Amino acid sequence: MNVLQDAISDYIHFIRVERQLSDNTLVSYERDLASYAAFVEAQQLPSFNEVTRATILLHLEALRAAGKTPRTIARHISSIRSFHQFLLREKITTTDPTVHLEMPQLEQKLPKVLSIQEIDALIAAPDCSKPQGIRDVAMLELLYATGMRISELIELDINDIHLTMGFVRVFGKGGKERIIPLGRGAIEACENYLGRARYDLQGKYPKTDALFINRRGKRLTRQGCWKLLKEHAQTAKIQHELTPHVLRHSFATHLIENGADLRAVQEMLGHSDISTTQIYTHVSKTRLSEVYKQFHPRA
Repeated sequence: MNVLQDAISDYIHFIRVERQLSDNTLVSYERDLASYAAFVEAQQLPSFNEVTRATILLHLEALRAAGKTPRTIARHISSIRSFHQFLLREKITTTDPTVHLEMPQLEQKLPKVLSIQEIDALIAAPDCSKPQGIRDVAMLELLYATGMRISELIELDINDIHLTMGFVRVFGKGGKERIIPLGRGAIEACENYLGRARYDLQGKYPKTDALFINRRGKRLTRQGCWKLLKEHAQTAKIQHELTPHVLRHSFATHLIENGADLRAVQEMLGHSDISTTQIYTHVSKTRLSEVYKQFHPRA
């Protein structure tokens, strides 16, 4: 392993332990920095201490030439900046070449949101004559009722959900715990799943604490959930692409459309900064404008 790779390994170890980032985020950082290190090496620079602002700008220009989007380049800048701040703090380098490095202008994309009718069709899509179908209804109800991330859903254990009290305990990014209330639909779907279907899916397989399990009695995976969601979206005849995050966006937007407090929505989503939650007020206004233009006789 060379000097450049050593420095990256030290940084990845640091953010894994100190910042407790998710595995997906760590992989993203590692991939960005591997690309950056390869460029630095191609410039015949022996260490990151020899890197200048001009070196980084050349690397970013190479990414643009390779067809990378402004959003991807912004992520690379963020990774490189955080990395160099670590190197300076640990006295591995003597300067920070990322100072005054500007982020590219990003077009703010409003998140896709399902209508209430589409949500109803999606939840009605699974075949409830099978245990998997009963499980899938509970999953869909829970995703829409809480706005939790798919990674948070698959990590739920049975003792995280309290149906009598009507809430679920979720562990988000960095292991932060939050409590989210449940509506009647989610409670009934989860009661149905735990009372009937989960026992059938567990069968003779080794017992697990996981709330949602597959046909082999094991905890459902992220990929498994994505696949199920796509299948049910097809059955429900939802035309646009559906991801688990669309259900999260729908949860937040529908709450705000119906007058929910922005701070409460922020807390339920687990956003550390309210500016992240404010995007849903823009979505809500855009949707109201569309409804007005469609239905007002003098619009």
